[in-house]
Amino acid sequence: MTGAPSQAADELGPIGSALEEFTGATVADSLEGLILFVAAFVVVYGLGKAVLLPIVRRGLEARELDAHAQKPLLKLATFGVVFLAIAVAFGFAGFGNFLVSMAGIAAAGALAVGLAMQSTISNFVSGVFIYIDKPFRIGDWIEWEDHSGVVEDISLRVTRVRTFDNELLTVPNAQLTDSVIKNPVEADQLRMKFVFGIGYDDDIDQARRIIVDEAERHPDILDDPAPSVRLTELGDSDVGLQSRFWIADPSRADFVRIKGEYVTEVKRRFDEEGIDIPYPVRTLEGGLELADEPDVLGAAE
Repeated sequence: MTGAPSQAADELGPIGSALEEFTGATVADSLEGLILFVAAFVVVYGLGKAVLLPIVRRGLEARELDAHAQKPLLKLATFGVVFLAIAVAFGFAGFGNFLVSMAGIAAAGALAVGLAMQSTISNFVSGVFIYIDKPFRIGDWIEWEDHSGVVEDISLRVTRVRTFDNELLTVPNAQLTDSVIKNPVEADQLRMKFVFGIGYDDDIDQARRIIVDEAERHPDILDDPAPSVRLTELGDSDVGLQSRFWIADPSRADFVRIKGEYVTEVKRRFDEEGIDIPYPVRTLEGGLELADEPDVLGAAE
């Protein structure tokens, strides 16, 4: 009966041996494991918070992520430090068997949760890729599928976009990463195009000169790259001249305003110089023949 306590006493470390004077060997062994667990957890967590988290923060700042976007990623890094500290503490305290059992339970639970939350996890992973790849930022005007608007908020699960009709769209991140996203304001300059239709009898060179002249006169259209005009189509009722010009620091408001002002001035010059913008014309040829025409006059009498 005395062999078990003696064997436990032989396995005790310095802390357990000191505690054994006040408690039994079994209690001393448990207390020693608890003290080692807490000490290892505090040390690993403290090192992670003092070393790892600042490195992660500097990495996010180096990628020029907004403070709003850094917050959830820093939370993930903190969670990783806590998980690592718990795992190291279990091993250091000699609770290896318990850790293995907990790992098996956690794996089974993770599998069940993963199957039940596939879409949520997909959106979460997509949110991480949005933060890393930065296809757009808060305040950008984006277009995807049949939608467009200004990005108001980016979280790990959803992105919120304000449409130009002042509607708020809450878009799952997976939908954005699985679609082709158009970001017209990502660069410092944006090329715009507009097709002017003139009549077949009008002077193409004169129309081209007016289109370029009005582009050069507009204060918000860049001189370099220079505006250009190309004949791009021969329609049923008009000749299509495509104007190409560039604007700086584009936004949705600038895009609409500049394009509207420019087209208005070109239309005014066309009217002044007699260049026609024809309506679509359809010519119908043939005749009508009435068979077995009734005697309407006779019926009326």
